[in-house]
Amino acid sequence: MQFGVFSVGDVTEDPTTGVTPTEGERIKAMVAIALKAEEVGLDVFAQGEHHNPPFVPSSPTTQLGFIAAQTSKIILSTSTTLITTNDPVKIAEDYAMLQHLADGRVDLMMGRGNTGPVYPWFGQDIRNGIALAVENYALLRRLWREDVVDWEGKFRTPLQGFTATPRPLDGVPPFVWHGSIRSPEIAEQAAYYGDGFFHNNIFWPISHTKQMIELYRRRFEHYGHGAADQAIVGVGGQVFMRKNSQDAVREFRPYFDNAPVYGHGPSLEDFTRETPLTVGSPQEVIERTLSFREHFGDYQRQLFLMDHAGLPLKTVLEQLDILGEEVVPVLRKEFAALKPAHVPDAPTHASLKAAAERARQLETIDEPAVVAEPTAEESTR
Repeated sequence: MQFGVFSVGDVTEDPTTGVTPTEGERIKAMVAIALKAEEVGLDVFAQGEHHNPPFVPSSPTTQLGFIAAQTSKIILSTSTTLITTNDPVKIAEDYAMLQHLADGRVDLMMGRGNTGPVYPWFGQDIRNGIALAVENYALLRRLWREDVVDWEGKFRTPLQGFTATPRPLDGVPPFVWHGSIRSPEIAEQAAYYGDGFFHNNIFWPISHTKQMIELYRRRFEHYGHGAADQAIVGVGGQVFMRKNSQDAVREFRPYFDNAPVYGHGPSLEDFTRETPLTVGSPQEVIERTLSFREHFGDYQRQLFLMDHAGLPLKTVLEQLDILGEEVVPVLRKEFAALKPAHVPDAPTHASLKAAAERARQLETIDEPAVVAEPTAEESTR
């Protein structure tokens, strides 16, 4: 099972000091978090894509490429790539380039985003959101898998004899997850292609997340990619930890109470009861995370949101130390012991490359032998 962190890259005032980081400070903090994530033994660092304040990650490939140059093991992912408003040609080329720079340590999470105005900013209509996601992703897959593409659709200019460059590393496109909070059409899309499905599992009751994942699993099996329990599932979660739960609650409360993302609505206690937010000791985080399996089944990727609500970088790095030293080792052991042998691991570049090589070998074996026609001289003998 893969464990990691994901960041939305918000610039939020620290309510305990009144200090708001600059955009540059926040961008560099995200890099520091990614480096720390690798240092403490996590598997994945993922970041979102936003084009509006108070968020800074408008160019994920730029930042992930910078991180790739300073890391060697951690998988670099998006927690949202806007398949609706980005040109699929540019996505194909940008992420193939990142693949080469990161030696394959790249995957993507496709999403429609949660900011309505982004559609007209990039020349699109939000009413076409689902149709854009379907058409653009279908084109993206072809661009990665076909050397020469002829294509015509509804939302962009046609392509004639087009080759996206560079080609995917080793001829293997990055693995794709489809992220959705509430759109069953996106769960259907993920299932249709046999791709992964990710639910951020943050602001919604766990019963809602369960419904979305169950839909994806049923449709994954329907499309013949394997049994429902073999579908590739990832979930998020958000945590804040200290040695004991009282200290964790006391320290996190002002961030929860003041962060716009929580809407100044339910109390911290209500929110932790009604959603997956866990504020407490490392053991409480372990127990809460292990309980996800009871709702979602065996799944392949667990990401935590930890650098939000104005938390200072120093505190976030401390949280990562706790996560890497006290929480994830236990989760790895417990989840591994529970996972049936037939449930696959999360795909990686290495596993996808090996699968592609096996498929090519099978094609070679299945090809009928070519028997040469006898020459005229031979046929008269």
